[in-house]
Amino acid sequence: MSMVDDLKIALQYLLPGHVLSRTVGQLALCETPAIKNRLIRLAMQRFQIDLSDAEISDPEAYPHFNAFFTRALKAEARPLAGQDWLASPADGCVYQAGQISSEGILSAKGHDFTLDSLLGHREDTRDFLDGAFATIYLSPRDYHRVHLPIDGELKRMTHVPGRLFSVNTTTTDRIPGVFARNERVILQFKTRHGPLVLVLVGAMLVASIETPWAGIITPTGRGLSDWRYHSGPKLSFKQGDEIGRFQFGSTVIVLAPKGLAPEMAQLTTGRAVKMGEGLTALPKTEP
Repeated sequence: MSMVDDLKIALQYLLPGHVLSRTVGQLALCETPAIKNRLIRLAMQRFQIDLSDAEISDPEAYPHFNAFFTRALKAEARPLAGQDWLASPADGCVYQAGQISSEGILSAKGHDFTLDSLLGHREDTRDFLDGAFATIYLSPRDYHRVHLPIDGELKRMTHVPGRLFSVNTTTTDRIPGVFARNERVILQFKTRHGPLVLVLVGAMLVASIETPWAGIITPTGRGLSDWRYHSGPKLSFKQGDEIGRFQFGSTVIVLAPKGLAPEMAQLTTGRAVKMGEGLTALPKTEP
C-alpha cells in the first residue's frame, strides 16, 4: 500500500462525507448546458462510459448530470436469466462472495462483520444463518439502477444512518467493516423460495439512494428509520423490475438464506456481471 493510498484513507476519516456528497448532489442537478455538458463529457472520458446501451445515446440530451448517471437502458439491453436463476441486481463487479456463518458472521477481504451490524437490528437475521452473500461493486462507469433478482414482495425497508466512506477496493480492503459502517438502505423481500435481502450501500459522493415507491430516502432523524409493508396494497415486483438507483458508484449486497442460492458463495472475486445475468441456479419448487 503506497503513501498516497494511506493519505486517501486518512482523508476519508477527516472529510465531512455527507456535506461533500450533498454538495456534489446539488451540482449534479445543475441544468445550465455549459456546466452539465462539461461534467458529462469529463465523466465519459475519465471512466470510459459507453452510451450504446442507453435509451438516450446523445450525452447533451440529458437535462443534468444526475439524469445521465442514473440513465435508463434500452429494453433489450439486459436480457433476464429467467425464473430458474437468481439474477444479478446490477451491472458491476463481484467484490466478495461467501457463506454467512451459523453465528451470523460475514467475511470480506479479511474483515469480519455481523449481520446485526449490517442490517441495523437483530430481527430476522436468523433466517440467513448458514446462508450466502454476494457483494457487487458498481463503479462510476456502470449502469446505476438496481433491479430485483427474482419475483418478490417487499415486506420491509430500513434506512441505517452512517458514514460515507468510499467503497472502492483500496478503501474496503483497509477500513474494517465499511459496508456495516456506511449509510445504507435495506430492502427485505418475500419470495417463493424464502426471504431475500438487498442492501444498497451509500458511499462518498453518492448523494442519494432512491426507490420507485418512496423516492429519495431522506429520513429527518439521525436514528434508524423503518417502513413495514405488511398491510395495505402489496408492493410486488417481477424479476428485473427496478427497485433503486444510485448517483455515482456504490455497492449492492445480496443476502440469501440457506438453500436458496448455495452456489452464490462460490462466485469468483473480480467477476464482471450485468444486470439480469444468472448468478446461481435456484432450487426447484413445487408448481
